[in-house]
Amino acid sequence: MRQSLIAYAAGSVGALANSLAVWAFGAAGINAMLGVAIAPHLSPHWLYPRLVWGGLWGLTFLWPGWRSRWLAKGSLISLLPTAAQLFIVFPILAHKGVAGLELGLLTPLCVLL
Repeated sequence: MRQSLIAYAAGSVGALANSLAVWAFGAAGINAMLGVAIAPHLSPHWLYPRLVWGGLWGLTFLWPGWRSRWLAKGSLISLLPTAAQLFIVFPILAHKGVAGLELGLLTPLCVLL
């Protein structure tokens, strides 16, 4: 149970860091400068689901067979939510095209970073 709580908390902290970076890039106009229409408003309504999903993605650290170092493990696991965002959330839930290309051609790069 302890490892599950730590993994969930790590995922939530990672999601918080990612959310603040996405918000900061949008607020600073960096995304707009790159031609990407992602500029969310920092609000509990926007942030809370991202923290919950981040915690759930953090549970992937518990998968058996992941015996690599934590940095390599984290880098590989981070590709899972990136792929979900690009190929499930953007095209199916947000109706922004595959990889969110309707938001701008550099959207996949912004999501990956």
